[in-house]
Amino acid sequence: MPYSPRPVQKVLVIRFSSIGDIVLTTPVLRGLKQQLGAEVHFLTKKAYGPILKANPYVDALHTITSDIGEVLPELKAIRFDFVVDLHHNLRSWRVKRALGVPGASFPKLNWEKWLLVRFKIRQLPEIHIVDRYLYAARALGVVNDGEGLDYFIPPDEEVDARSYVRDGRFAVLVIGAAHATKRLPDEQLAAVCRALSLPVLLLGGPADRETGRLVEERAGAHVQNLCGELSLNQSASLVKQAAVVISHDTGLMHIAAAFRKPIVSVWGNTVPAFGMTPFYPDGVSVHQLAEVEGLSCRPCSKIGFDACPKGHFHCMKMQDPGDIARKAVQLLPETNL
Repeated sequence: MPYSPRPVQKVLVIRFSSIGDIVLTTPVLRGLKQQLGAEVHFLTKKAYGPILKANPYVDALHTITSDIGEVLPELKAIRFDFVVDLHHNLRSWRVKRALGVPGASFPKLNWEKWLLVRFKIRQLPEIHIVDRYLYAARALGVVNDGEGLDYFIPPDEEVDARSYVRDGRFAVLVIGAAHATKRLPDEQLAAVCRALSLPVLLLGGPADRETGRLVEERAGAHVQNLCGELSLNQSASLVKQAAVVISHDTGLMHIAAAFRKPIVSVWGNTVPAFGMTPFYPDGVSVHQLAEVEGLSCRPCSKIGFDACPKGHFHCMKMQDPGDIARKAVQLLPETNL
């Protein structure tokens, strides 16, 4: 049964981390604003505030550094009508308990994920995490509008790609990811670049700067390493202007989907079955997967590791860089790459 709040309602949405997960909440935010006319508040960690800084569907952004006690007094004073919990952990439960208002959480499917990781038993339903997030807002009457993800860049963080690419199209290669088992080795990244004739911009955080330097050095003059030089929103601006994006299973991949960009997503220890593939508007299909199928050890984790637990790292070392580049070309059939 749909929840029946007061005519003018204030809704708190909770998602503490991380980049991709927060971007994937944006259909919920848009639905709350457009379908309900709600006053939408969002609670996250301070480091991730810039993701929603310019989002017009968020009326107020509340952030914490480490503990919810930092914001509970201000949250209590707002007198929310409903809490949409898109993190569903102990910390978000404490927020809901402190506020004492109706709320709903999304199904995390942890048992089903554990079965797939531990025993390779497939019990996961074929449902994207965006639809699971929307489930938490269903009690309010919010439905999937079919418009995909949103990402809004503050005007002062827009970047002119011509500062890096003189003219013509370019590719973005996102070389970072939170865990090593989600990332292609340096030489394979360089081989992907060498297989592309158009300019390639390497994007990642400060931790990826040295990898980017090695890839740039090995791949040729058409490759530029921008890892660690740009803010998240500046990197998003270049993604928005790219002709094609090649990315590991990471945040910028979801930002690319928000801009409806052609994407080649590269999967290592995680699998698309977890429901985290690029999410496009209804009727849009500009995505290809790159993964090594048939490995008995995959997936080895729903998140990732600092090193392959088996030591061989077949899920990434057996990837074909030439095939990844060809998939990028296939996404741009009218462009001679």
